[in-house]
Amino acid sequence: MIKSFRHAGLQRFFETGSKAGINPEHAPRLNRILGVLNSATVIAQIDIPGYKPHKLNGDLAAFWAIKVSSNWRIIFKFEHSEIELIDYLDYH
Repeated sequence: MIKSFRHAGLQRFFETGSKAGINPEHAPRLNRILGVLNSATVIAQIDIPGYKPHKLNGDLAAFWAIKVSSNWRIIFKFEHSEIELIDYLDYH
């Protein structure tokens, strides 16, 4: 279950469907990804073809990432069956 967001636009999209603050072209994929994240209780439930979940390194080593588009990712921490600090960014 999603516990917290870092990205206000992504949180607003998740809670209300508002596309203000996100790339509107990403909305359908973001909606699917957030649905999977919200229902996941173990990290294996996120390993869906096309999502390419992967653990990050360096300053973001505590985070996992899921591909939204060529450069854009949702990053998150998975702790105690909860998703925390979800962010939506282009970190490449």
